[in-house]
Amino acid sequence: MRTSVYLSFVWLMAMSLTGCTPTQYTQLRPVSGPVIGEGGRAITKASADSVEVVASFERLDLEYLAFDVEVKNNTAAPLAFDPVAFQADLLTADHQPFVSGPSAETFRTAADPIYEEGRADRRMKKEDARLKRAKILNTVLFVAIAASEIASSVRPTGNYRDWANRQNNHNLAYNFLMTKRIIDHGVFASRLQRYQFEQYRWKQLALTRADIQPGQSVRGFIYVPAVKGASFVRLTYPTPAGGSVEMLFEQTNTKFRPREAVTARVGQ
Repeated sequence: MRTSVYLSFVWLMAMSLTGCTPTQYTQLRPVSGPVIGEGGRAITKASADSVEVVASFERLDLEYLAFDVEVKNNTAAPLAFDPVAFQADLLTADHQPFVSGPSAETFRTAADPIYEEGRADRRMKKEDARLKRAKILNTVLFVAIAASEIASSVRPTGNYRDWANRQNNHNLAYNFLMTKRIIDHGVFASRLQRYQFEQYRWKQLALTRADIQPGQSVRGFIYVPAVKGASFVRLTYPTPAGGSVEMLFEQTNTKFRPREAVTARVGQ
């Protein structure tokens, strides 16, 4: 009962802090080529050397910018498509290279779905092993606390205060252990849920390597590491003839409070 009260208090505190903490909302809007609106999204397209790309910004997906992309092969030969070939050049408000990160990079390369899917699988296995180690440690702690409690369970005839303090310490140790077990399983469930989503994202949603036959196209998501400080993102894809398809997106970051957003939604 006491543990549930502690957890309820922590949950209420977390909700209170979340409601007061501004959250940043990232949005990208195409500002090059013909732009049309469809389903609440702004879509643009560009072509070079008979390779056409249609793209729209979908959402900020964890640490990635997700673009809904369709690549069309209008050449006379098969096109070897590779999502990693997509490059995002970071630009400032005056269209100069935006330097980001310790390596002073001014661009980001789209993620490799095959590699990222394997990494998510490795993370899931690592998290499962971490939970097993935590269970072993919890068992050892439980045995140690139980043994200590048994050894001091006989009430002494002399110093009652010392005996009461030891009993209180045992109760605190049990509460700590129960809370630790709940946290261990909570962290495991949270991380596992994220890694399962990542695995689904890379396997089911992301564009993967493919040979696009003449007159055919492929469509899916490409994921570019997000850099919130950039004002513009120029998305490019190279063509076999040596050119590149380019599209420019303007990036805006808006701060809002979750509590304000909920209040506004209720008032609608």
